[in-house]
Amino acid sequence: MYDLLIKNAQIVCPDGMISGELAVQDGVIQAIGEGLGAAQKVVDAAGDVVFPGVIDVHVHLNEPGNAEWEGFTTGTHLLAAGGVTTYFDMPLNANPPTINKAALQLKKQLASEKSRITPYFWGGLVHDNVAELEAMSADVIGFKAFLSNSGFTPFAAVQQESLLAGMREIARLGKILALHAESDELTQFLQQQKIAAGLLTPQDYAESRPVVAEVEAVNRALYFGELTNCALHFVHISSAEAVRLIQAAKKRGQDVSVETCPHYFRLNEEMLEHGVLAKCAPPLRNEATRRELIERLLAGDIDIIASDHSPCPPHMKDLTNKHFFEAWGGINGGQFTLQATLALCDEYNVPYGQAAKWLSENPAKRFGLTKRGKLAVGYAADFTIVTRKPYTVTQENHFAKHKATIYEGETFPHTIVATYCAGECKYEQEMSMI
Repeated sequence: MYDLLIKNAQIVCPDGMISGELAVQDGVIQAIGEGLGAAQKVVDAAGDVVFPGVIDVHVHLNEPGNAEWEGFTTGTHLLAAGGVTTYFDMPLNANPPTINKAALQLKKQLASEKSRITPYFWGGLVHDNVAELEAMSADVIGFKAFLSNSGFTPFAAVQQESLLAGMREIARLGKILALHAESDELTQFLQQQKIAAGLLTPQDYAESRPVVAEVEAVNRALYFGELTNCALHFVHISSAEAVRLIQAAKKRGQDVSVETCPHYFRLNEEMLEHGVLAKCAPPLRNEATRRELIERLLAGDIDIIASDHSPCPPHMKDLTNKHFFEAWGGINGGQFTLQATLALCDEYNVPYGQAAKWLSENPAKRFGLTKRGKLAVGYAADFTIVTRKPYTVTQENHFAKHKATIYEGETFPHTIVATYCAGECKYEQEMSMI
């Protein structure tokens, strides 16, 4: 007798959709097919789709030190409600940030106590901690650095010399370096010009971080990565031009991958009319740039979709007594990555198996997560059940600590019914239990 049986399901497997049952024992998928037998718990999916659990490689949950921004308790609840079963927490915004072993161990302890789903961690590369990387290496998925101002003083942008030294060390350790790729020189120059001229609107902010700033930083980092033989992962890429540079490097044999986020393929800069909830870095782009990015995604040139969930307390988005440049930049949207991706698939007639690759299979493969990322026998029983039922985002069904989000009022064509991690239900909306 199995521990769990999901019946009457449309199961998204690596080789296509299978109609039937999925059986779980001891947290592992034991069988997929028809007539699998009895189980202690049987869930009737009633024809709904079962996806691999999302592996979100880019979230900011802000513990230790800044749990009032989000924290592991609310953060992993909202992720589970979005079909996420595994997440990679970024080193930025924790206080202390994850830039040495002591800070990492504290974060790991808090996550083990509070997390609903499976955590992994990024370590940080900053201008003065290259000597700390080896001590963190065994317990992190890789390291993260900013090529531009992070907006968070304890986690400074890495300087050129430290970047090169850090890349050498990360290559020696066999790890990956994730990069926020915007040129600090260009963005600071343009921002200072705007502020000096009193040009402080959302559109001025967007114009201070143009596509060329992303492209320049990506190009420079690729050269540095080639020189040091360091594996690279570019986070939240927002432009087709940057994607083309990365793909050209791949074709030359460079070890590099690229992610984008739902807000870059779903939203455009017109959302800046809604104010600071739409502020992020890189900024939302114009409609032509958004469509070009979608073309690259559909062409297979983007490896991973991740949320870059970056919440903050309301006062940090409040423009009273400050201007748009001074407000916190980050999209509060980690709950909606799968729904946004499925909406894209529906719009462009993309098979759901491709969504599973962007969100689960490719992240697992890139970051060496064995027996995760697929619905297959012997793999972790990490999955989510999705029904074709409209889901309109409200403050009541958004589970973040701070409810304000640019997605409020958006209607997605699918609803997350339940999420299972290692065969245990971590989120449940409503379902038929037998």
